[in-house]
Amino acid sequence: MSELAVRVTGIGVYGPGLCGWEQASALLRGDQPPAAGDAPKPAPPLLPAAERRRAPDTVLYAAQAAAEACAMAAADPAQLPCVFSSTQGDIAITDYMCATLASTPRELSPTKFHNSVHNAAVGYWSIATGCRAPSTALSAWTDSVGGGLFEAAVQTVDGDAPVLFVAYDAASVGPLRSVVPFDCGFALALVLAPAANGAGAQLRLRRAGHAPAETTDGWMEALRARNAAAAGLPLLQALAGAQPRSLRLSAGAPFALQLQVTP
Repeated sequence: MSELAVRVTGIGVYGPGLCGWEQASALLRGDQPPAAGDAPKPAPPLLPAAERRRAPDTVLYAAQAAAEACAMAAADPAQLPCVFSSTQGDIAITDYMCATLASTPRELSPTKFHNSVHNAAVGYWSIATGCRAPSTALSAWTDSVGGGLFEAAVQTVDGDAPVLFVAYDAASVGPLRSVVPFDCGFALALVLAPAANGAGAQLRLRRAGHAPAETTDGWMEALRARNAAAAGLPLLQALAGAQPRSLRLSAGAPFALQLQVTP
């Protein structure tokens, strides 16, 4: 890979102190201080009420950020190919299934089993929006933001058409929390368009050697420790700024992305 060039035409974000791009961009620019406490549970507008009630938190966070990004890009989500990226899928449901199978296996809930697959979030999204375009669900462990962004950029350039990228994770519960120590939900979404689109920030990606995570403000470091999807905060900060910026984003050892952002 020499270089991939795309435009960012839509941005969505939802997490502690970052309830939407308007609030998040002001915080990322330093125009306002970080807010205390966690975010309320999202209520994504493109999911019907019945679906919101039964959907797990991973779906709610992903769909909330995705809906905001599509609205900002004025893009019809039914027409967008999409890439959904998550470190772990839904640990709360995995914990429930393991506990139930170990104790009372005949009481396993079909609905919860249905929600346990890694592509549940993109499945809910595709059904709710009526999207029949290709969809991808992937994981690169704690480098899933970089891995997903790379996949979405490749698809955008290869197809010469916009692609929706969503990275998300929810809080862990039970014994698995000792190895997946996430205690909050977080999601970000970008609508990527071909570089010739002419509107939106320009994003150039090229392969670089594996590198440590970008050093960021204290509150961003703290949030990244609470949820791996927050590894995308340096990119969001660059998109919120007024000056070009270069940064690295790990996409799965020993692979990293060198990103050049031109707002």
